[in-house]
Amino acid sequence: MPHDVHPTLPAALIACHECDLLQTEPRLAAGETARCGRCGAFLARNPPDSLDRTLALVLTAAVLYALANAFPLVGLEMQGRQVEVTLLEAVRTLWQDGMQAVAALVFVTAQLFPVLELLMIVSVLLPMRLGQAPPALAAFYRLVRSVRPWGMVEVFLLGMLVSLVKLSHMASVILGPAFWAMAALIGVLTLAGRAFDTRLLWQTPEQTP
Repeated sequence: MPHDVHPTLPAALIACHECDLLQTEPRLAAGETARCGRCGAFLARNPPDSLDRTLALVLTAAVLYALANAFPLVGLEMQGRQVEVTLLEAVRTLWQDGMQAVAALVFVTAQLFPVLELLMIVSVLLPMRLGQAPPALAAFYRLVRSVRPWGMVEVFLLGMLVSLVKLSHMASVILGPAFWAMAALIGVLTLAGRAFDTRLLWQTPEQTP
């Protein structure tokens, strides 16, 4: 197996997303980008070691997700008493307090869809890294992208921060390891999205014996 199964990308006729100009995309070496010849808009890039880097980042994100669910998310200290809660415990508490709709929303957006996205991305990357390209792989990746907007971890963290700021005058707020793991998870998934070249889904991997 070569170090990068896609060292260069073949030329193809593409349309600019900004001005609709049809043009032939040049062969891109690792790390190069292509821009529209008329308006200068970004067209494509060939990230170096795209599959390896993306797979490594996604596996890192999976570890961060596990940490985010295993350790306390946030804690409050008041009058010498400290209370910590994990993400799953927060969902359970919301459910028991009669806020079933909110509990279900938090569970789906902060727990269910993120892990589904990770599993689906790995299901796309592994066959490609092994030199396989099933016909349905591109369609499956479209499904992955349709699931991504529902994994609103960043919205959950922002809402939690706003609530904690309002509680800060009543008690000392302690951000647990799970909070930082979730913050890192957002950054790692963003990097994984930038590292992955989706055009590889429509190309036949070049294999060497």
